[in-house]
Amino acid sequence: MPKVALYNMQGERIGEVELADSVFGQEVKPEVMHQVVVNYLANQRLGTASTKTRGEVTGGGRKPWRQKGTGRARHGSIRSPLWIKGGIVFGPKPRSYKYRLPKKLKRVALKSALSAKVRDNEIIVVDKLEIEQPKTKVMVKVLENLKADKKSLIVLDSPDLNVQRSARNIPGVKTITVDTINVYDLLNHETLIMTLDAVKKVEEVYA
Repeated sequence: MPKVALYNMQGERIGEVELADSVFGQEVKPEVMHQVVVNYLANQRLGTASTKTRGEVTGGGRKPWRQKGTGRARHGSIRSPLWIKGGIVFGPKPRSYKYRLPKKLKRVALKSALSAKVRDNEIIVVDKLEIEQPKTKVMVKVLENLKADKKSLIVLDSPDLNVQRSARNIPGVKTITVDTINVYDLLNHETLIMTLDAVKKVEEVYA
């Protein structure tokens, strides 16, 4: 079982934590994590790109000129795609880019990401994170104590508004709960900060 140090909010080492091999000691599989990240980003896309067809652009209704006798090419509408300011043929329309991956694949990817954090010594376990009032400077001090000066992902076992509000204005810091943990956020942040309760809950859910 991998072991990591346990810290308090003052940055003092107060013990060790044994992490479950079934979650934090798995083989790191970059190709699986890549699939899940691509899926996550695709599901975030809004797909709002849109062009107008000949039935949606302004104008038309009247034939520009008579069919024969003018010497010009025959046309039925100025909204034709052949005309300037005419409709667009086969242009993009609002669509969904979402697709699903197997649950087992996503579970393997999440375990790989957590195991990679342990392997690279990028995980910090804190006994608890409790802030009496939402204050950014308090959270900044906690991060300084933990020497988490890079992009940090804070994982809580349950929502805590004081902690979330204290961290939301700090550049590069994001706070999530165990039920919203995902591979993209794990890989997008250099340091993973988890409370002891969050670690236990992750092991219960994903073991």
